[in-house]
Amino acid sequence: MIRLSRIDHVCLRVADLAEAAPRWALQLGLAERSREGGRALLACNDEPYCLELVEGGAPGHDHTGFELAPGCSLDHARAHLESHGAGWEERDGGLYVRDPDGRGVELMPHRPAASEVERWPQHARPSRTVHVGGPRKLGHVNCLTADIEGGVRFYTEVLGMRVSDWLGDGGVWFHVNSDHHVMALVDKGYAHFHHLAFETVDIGKQRDLLDHLARHGRWLGWGPTRHGIAGNIASYVRIVEEECFVELYCDMEQLQDGHVPRSYPDDRYSSNTWGPLPPRSYFRFDAAAVESERQSLETLGIPLPPA
Repeated sequence: MIRLSRIDHVCLRVADLAEAAPRWALQLGLAERSREGGRALLACNDEPYCLELVEGGAPGHDHTGFELAPGCSLDHARAHLESHGAGWEERDGGLYVRDPDGRGVELMPHRPAASEVERWPQHARPSRTVHVGGPRKLGHVNCLTADIEGGVRFYTEVLGMRVSDWLGDGGVWFHVNSDHHVMALVDKGYAHFHHLAFETVDIGKQRDLLDHLARHGRWLGWGPTRHGIAGNIASYVRIVEEECFVELYCDMEQLQDGHVPRSYPDDRYSSNTWGPLPPRSYFRFDAAAVESERQSLETLGIPLPPA
């Protein structure tokens, strides 16, 4: 049996580490922990890191790392993966597997707190290094898929996640702890990493980060929204360089023990109780979609051309 406790980090490939690392740190309020050997590690608060940037290859998603729960060792994880016929590779002290869409997943050993103080809430931990202004934590990832049924089997049976909710038959959310989701899949007929999500303390902090990002030339592909599913207030910032979005969110639903998955109708209200569905460009990463958002062409009545 395998069990995950939380999301640990997202790894993105970048074209130029010297450009990308300070950009992510400055624009998203992250602290750069280290940069060497073509690799940079960045953090939200006082965790070792939550964002890994590696130079080389096509810019975009490389893998998402999840930490195993206490009592679930790497040996347990290996045996579980082998029992499901899932190929794995041992690297950097963790196990690497690929989901049905070919996305990388790293399973990392459980890292117990080094002291009692590390078990305290973040705001109560003494520190001389924590900086002001960043998000609270990395919370989840969301991916577009071409095989939602295969994805559900992989993330529940192979990785041990549990289904939180369904959006019709075209979207599914998974949890590993009380947060409504740590992972989601949306069926758009093709595979692409869509977004990584940082939790902000509240909507006021989200506002401050969005004002800051706007001054750096960033824009929202969608939002602010209030999701029906998961309940979170969310804003989606287009990251052109790494072909993904960053979601800033707060106020996510917390699930109780024994949660039974719900099925929501695939309508506007389930996606955004405050207003419209996302523009069609939100699900695309080609140049036409980026320019449509940059210039607000759909709002001006200029349709997005076919992909």
